[in-house]
Amino acid sequence: MRKQITLFACIFIFIACNNSKPAPIQTVIKDSKLEGAWKMVYGEIKEGDSLQIKDMSTSDFVKIIGKDHFAFFNQDHINADGFYGGGGSYTLQGDTYTETLQYTGVEAVRGHKFPFTIEIKGDTLIQHGLEEVKKANIKRYIVEKYVRLKKGSNTN
Repeated sequence: MRKQITLFACIFIFIACNNSKPAPIQTVIKDSKLEGAWKMVYGEIKEGDSLQIKDMSTSDFVKIIGKDHFAFFNQDHINADGFYGGGGSYTLQGDTYTETLQYTGVEAVRGHKFPFTIEIKGDTLIQHGLEEVKKANIKRYIVEKYVRLKKGSNTN
């Protein structure tokens, strides 16, 4: 009888283990991996049928991400009038990073939420998604790649 119970228990465990489905792979990015200073090294904007690649040789675009807020600025190397910046709060759920732009000189986008999908590979942050603000007549798909700035590094 004891052998039958042991055999039954082993069969039950074997069947239970073989019937379990593996947990789906889900990209989870922890806030601490996202926090820091990032310099854009590639940017593209798809608007309608056109594709624009940002010329990163003439400016520095830096994004700083804290625990729950972000800020960005663009410094043109040639023209001081090319400086702009902004910031606000963000949420992160899995690989969905949503910025709420609260500080900007462009009133039509102030308060707007911009959802992006992000991925971190080593010291590279890849962000992409649809930027759509009807009030500002904006509808474009962006892809941005950033590298993490090291402490004490120069952005040039």
